[in-house]
Amino acid sequence: MIRTYLDSGVLIAAARGVDDLAAVALALLSDINRVFVTSVFVKLEVLPKPVYNKYLAEVRFYETYFAAAVAWAEPDIASAALQLAQQYGLAALDALHVAAAVALKADELITTERPGKPIHRVTDVRIVGI
Repeated sequence: MIRTYLDSGVLIAAARGVDDLAAVALALLSDINRVFVTSVFVKLEVLPKPVYNKYLAEVRFYETYFAAAVAWAEPDIASAALQLAQQYGLAALDALHVAAAVALKADELITTERPGKPIHRVTDVRIVGI
């Protein structure tokens, strides 16, 4: 099984389901060779607005994903995230996602970030752009 950490952009694309990116994201989510690992940081990025705006279908989509996750990163990974941010020039949330993926021993972190972004410099976990 491929231990996969999805960043929030991948989940948002899948939940909204309106373009080619959504099709790729949905295919990843339905891949039977994957198990998903996640963190409260992904939850913090994807849930507040749909909950506030009462987009119930989107909320159910995210909650289903989070309920199926096989592992969650502990929120105390901030010091590891800071070190990664300084090493690779990452933005704060990208650093938290990378630190979580590393802590969870993810085989890959899948992101919607463009290839030129700092997250693609990371070598601690395989970064896959979609």
